[in-house]
Amino acid sequence: LGVQAERDRTYRLRNRPQNDVVRVGGSTFPLLLASGMSQDDTTLGGYFSVHDRPPAWEGSDGHPYTVSLETEKTGDLSEPWEGYLVFPRWAQNGVGVVGHVETPTIVRDRSEESALEALRGLDLHDVKELLEAAIRESEEARDG
Repeated sequence: LGVQAERDRTYRLRNRPQNDVVRVGGSTFPLLLASGMSQDDTTLGGYFSVHDRPPAWEGSDGHPYTVSLETEKTGDLSEPWEGYLVFPRWAQNGVGVVGHVETPTIVRDRSEESALEALRGLDLHDVKELLEAAIRESEEARDG
């Protein structure tokens, strides 16, 4: 996909009406390339391929997070697979996972591989935005 197509990609949210979508931010290729990343590792799938490990971020809550691509079957025969991201929260010392946050459904598709491919195509900047949204939602749910 081109930069504009990536910027304009929309994703359906899990547990929302079928026509309700969320628009995920814009491409950050120039910023990432300027920071020394190759174009190959500016997407989630590219990063996994180039580095053979998930990307990691520090969340706004001060905890370190990595990311996992997840799929599951739905009851919808026209789009029987959905995909979303789970962000394991690591202990401050990095020794183990102490919790997680997750996104709503980001994509629904006819095959598991197509859903995974859409997740792999996410721009890393967008993945960080999704992490921050998941942290905010988790904090709001916890605080009541």
